[in-house]
Amino acid sequence: MPGTATISVRTDISTKQKAEGILQKLGIKPTDAVNLFYRQVILNRGLPFEVSLPNVETLAALRDIEERRDLVKCKSPKDMFDRLGI
Repeated sequence: MPGTATISVRTDISTKQKAEGILQKLGIKPTDAVNLFYRQVILNRGLPFEVSLPNVETLAALRDIEERRDLVKCKSPKDMFDRLGI
């Protein structure tokens, strides 16, 4: 069996607590999650998810949300789905 290496990572307390809470519900130890991530990096020969900058349309939508412009209020989930045509 190969040896092991130590990884030291800094993150803010809130991020750590939230992530570890989710991992605990999944029955995954933080060390196992990091190892899983590293294995996926190897298999994908890169990050196992898309990383990109938002396009102009997405940036405009994010600005609208931050400025609370053009928000639609729905009375219920059904109302929301009806408005979306789903």
